[in-house]
Amino acid sequence: MSVHDISEHPHPPRSRDWSFYAVFFLAVVPLWSSVPLAWLFAAYSLYGSRWLSYGTVGRSILFISCCELLFSLYHLHLARRISGPSPCGPGDPHEIQLAFLRMLKSGLSNFPEDGGDVETPFINRPSSPAEIITQLELHDPRAIDFRHCMRTWFRNVPWSSVKLLEMQKWLYWAMYNADLPPLDQLPEAHRQALDDSVGLIQKRLGCKIEEGSNPKVIPIRLTIDRTNVLWRPLIFYALMGSMNWVLGSFYKRYWNIHYGHSNGLEYILRMPAKWNPDTSPRPIVFIHGLGLGLLQYHSFISHLLKKFPDRPILILLQPQISQNFFHPHFLKPPSRHEMADRLAGLLQELGWVSLRETKRATVEYEEEKEVASSLLGDPRRGVTLLSHSNGTYVHAWVLKCYPNIVARSCFIDPVTFCSWEGDVCYNFFYRTCTTGMELIIRYFVGTELGVVNLVQRHFCWTSNSLWFEEIPNATDFQKTLFLLGGKDSIVHSERVKRYLVSHGVRENLWYDPEGTHGDALVKSGLGLEKILLWLSEDH
Repeated sequence: MSVHDISEHPHPPRSRDWSFYAVFFLAVVPLWSSVPLAWLFAAYSLYGSRWLSYGTVGRSILFISCCELLFSLYHLHLARRISGPSPCGPGDPHEIQLAFLRMLKSGLSNFPEDGGDVETPFINRPSSPAEIITQLELHDPRAIDFRHCMRTWFRNVPWSSVKLLEMQKWLYWAMYNADLPPLDQLPEAHRQALDDSVGLIQKRLGCKIEEGSNPKVIPIRLTIDRTNVLWRPLIFYALMGSMNWVLGSFYKRYWNIHYGHSNGLEYILRMPAKWNPDTSPRPIVFIHGLGLGLLQYHSFISHLLKKFPDRPILILLQPQISQNFFHPHFLKPPSRHEMADRLAGLLQELGWVSLRETKRATVEYEEEKEVASSLLGDPRRGVTLLSHSNGTYVHAWVLKCYPNIVARSCFIDPVTFCSWEGDVCYNFFYRTCTTGMELIIRYFVGTELGVVNLVQRHFCWTSNSLWFEEIPNATDFQKTLFLLGGKDSIVHSERVKRYLVSHGVRENLWYDPEGTHGDALVKSGLGLEKILLWLSEDH
């Protein structure tokens, strides 16, 4: 291998800094240890009937400890229940094939990384499916770059250590959402598809994959890998639920917010009395990401409500990713089509868009643009759709199914772009935490029951991957805005930036070299100012 082959360079070791230990001892340990301490106190008190000598305070603590004890057993039951096989099964074969080809063609073009010398950002560019997959040379920069990003799915080992069997395991998971059975037991159609995929990916890699197996190399297969759910006490869930309820009441009292539900969707809505669907600015729809629901996004939501009192604002609530343990659908996330259909139906109920009945179909790329122009949407004026982090997956689903109802799109810390490269999955679930922020994200979000259930058992990489050609008016600053942080610990922002810029995105990409995940939503931040300014320019 060439000394310039970055796919062979080992990743530099990452050492833990002081913030990791501060978060570990001041936040993680106290919260985690509350459950075993509750067990110990309950056992100590009940053994020999010691609790009979307790006063009011002691009995109250015992009561809470017993509640925690029972809750921890129920939590363990649910964690074991979701640890089984993914209930989703394999996706649509034609859609998977199309996505796989797009993945291989991504980066094949000779677009300059800076987008080239163009006079306007609104030029038309061929998208990645216009390329042809040919055999690349070993030292072709495109092959080296592809090997470098592909090894993320193999935990960033040097590429030469990845053998054929491990690649076949990863490909079989990507195609069929299942573990690879013995090759001699594969159905003929599956074996042919697997062999064809290996042949195509070897062309893109610029080299043959060495025969055999390397048991030390373990491919990332998100939906069949072991789940990692860490307990948290009942009082934590109760506190989060109470705080979100208080915030909802606060919004209702001070901003005339209405809480509603429609066909399985829950939302909060502020509808100005004098808003006119034909002449007033478009409605704003915000889709939040993983975390704590309203509590986590309170500052951003408050800014929206204050800044735009004359515009309808709808906040989609997602209990499955908001640690809303007591919600009846906590472990029942809607599928891609269910979510897109329900949200589009809600917007039609509100009178913001009008939909035409038409049959959804999977089509070849050459037919896709023609179909998309008439697919499932004849909006009055459309909505402005904002999404953050995991919410960009839902944003992607809407654009795939109902592209015409979204007049303007704003993607904040998007995880939907370049997700075929594996950085988001690796950084969120598999990478060793070394900083306090990484530990906060891993423990308080990445190991929470509802989040693990959604992401590790209901993840579909073909549905969640949004390609440039699927974004209406992607280079138009007035209609599309992308915000990235250079120090995002989840998104590989440099690669996402390169992907977007190479397709002609320029003035509508806001990139903060020092920004971390979520910084664009922080009060007094430049990212928030950019979002509010972009929203205010809607007509």
